Amino acid sequence: MTTKIFKTLALLTALAASALFTIGAAISAEIKIIAPNAVKEAVVAIGARYSKDTDTAVSFTWTGSEAIAKRVGEGEVYDVVLTTSAGIDRLAGAGKLDVTSKANFSRSAIAAAIRSGLPRPDVSTIAGLKQSLLDAKSIAISSGASGRYLEQLFQKLGLSEQIKPKIKQPPSGAQIGEMLARSEVDLGFQQVTELIQAKGFEYLGTLPTDVQNYTVWSAAVHAQAGNAQAAGAFVKALAAPAAAPELRKTGLEPVSE
Repeated sequence: MTTKIFKTLALLTALAASALFTIGAAISAEIKIIAPNAVKEAVVAIGARYSKDTDTAVSFTWTGSEAIAKRVGEGEVYDVVLTTSAGIDRLAGAGKLDVTSKANFSRSAIAAAIRSGLPRPDVSTIAGLKQSLLDAKSIAISSGASGRYLEQLFQKLGLSEQIKPKIKQPPSGAQIGEMLARSEVDLGFQQVTELIQAKGFEYLGTLPTDVQNYTVWSAAVHAQAGNAQAAGAFVKALAAPAAAPELRKTGLEPVSE
């Protein structure tokens, strides 16, 4: 009886070891990534393909560019950091990222949307944009790169003081589209990728060419990455020509174009 028990335990141990070996063989590495919501849909698709091609597990943390700067700047470690090109440079300058690993992979424009049920304004011209800002009872802009630019644009258009009481600026990572869908604001502006495919409000289009501003999105390997080789390979995958279809599909523009 005792011999049978020992044989059974030995068999179970062998099976467990075999299972662990199989899992280890299937997933050769694992990397953690922090990235902005503005590139989420495209990066998830690229990440899935990268994971399949390299047998590398990929986990994401999604937030806003300002929150990324704060969290990584204060010591949170991720194998790969995605944020604005300027944000990558600042974090690299602070010693948080490996500047030699930086890759610009896409850019995005600023777009506008309106709460459902309101008359559709024309934001395709500067005159139309100005009128839509004056007519809206409430306006939402992000706390990230697009929001900083819009504050400067409103001043340039001579509307800053007039519309200041109507401006709502949620914390970094918040979705302006969700505020529009909940009827919390009349008019909203954010990266085109965060508005173009969302539901519950009416998408108006991008800003007029003469006042448009593009945010360049970049990635880099953390200076303390647990697997710098796999992290570097993911950064290269983002900027590779094969990633262009996923980027374009979500409103991003590959920077090589």
